[in-house]
Amino acid sequence: MQVLAAISAWSVLAFAFLLFIVQVVAREFGFWLGRRSAATTSTHVEGVSVMVGGLLALLAFVLALTLSFASARFDERRLGSLAEANAIGTAWLRADGLGNPRGDEIARLLKEYAGLRDRYIEVGHDQEKVKEIDARTSTLQNEIWGNVTAVTRQRADAIAGQLAAAVNEVFDTTTAERFAYTYKFPPQIIWLLFLLALLSMGGVGYQLGLRGKPLRLIATLLTLTWTVVIVDILDLGTPRIGTFRTGTAVYEWTLSGMQAPIPQPALPATAPK
Repeated sequence: MQVLAAISAWSVLAFAFLLFIVQVVAREFGFWLGRRSAATTSTHVEGVSVMVGGLLALLAFVLALTLSFASARFDERRLGSLAEANAIGTAWLRADGLGNPRGDEIARLLKEYAGLRDRYIEVGHDQEKVKEIDARTSTLQNEIWGNVTAVTRQRADAIAGQLAAAVNEVFDTTTAERFAYTYKFPPQIIWLLFLLALLSMGGVGYQLGLRGKPLRLIATLLTLTWTVVIVDILDLGTPRIGTFRTGTAVYEWTLSGMQAPIPQPALPATAPK
């Protein structure tokens, strides 16, 4: 699994090419066995066709399950980013509304925090950078909470309580997002996909060998289709590898709203009695 992950991190196309070649080898080996079996025994082609059809149907079923699993993980990361960005924006508004130096410092730290979370989503498979961002995130959380604690000790009112609740929500959504990006495909599912793909291609090759017709063009198109589907599913379910990424637009929108202080319009003049 580590070798496969390293190949995928280096190049998804290289991983797809390797998967395609392995399936082609399995199909050609099955074709060779089929030709050999047809020459020495009287194998019933119809029975083999039924079993190969069952293998292909099982592979399609497992692909549908893993696609659903990968789509759920992708939505979890996407919605987690939205929830985290919204929580940061809410906490920043409440900190900015305090109107004292502690509130200004919390607002400044939250702005840096939003930029850091943007980097966390955007960074690639470099685990050293991920660890560096995680460490800085923990440091910023301690600094922010230290200022929030000072505010709540100075003023025990509803505004301070709402600020503490908003900051706590920011930290909770960060933990949820970090968990979503740490959780990966179970190795058992990946190996099951690979095994079924190899068995299916080997079975197809064996059936073609019994008939003495290689049909390599159609078989290659089938192999290519399975390869594209499998790679896309793994890409969708893996957070930092491939082209299916959740994006950082929500953090950029949040940061754009923090660029300038919120204006305080003047109260309307009261009409004379």
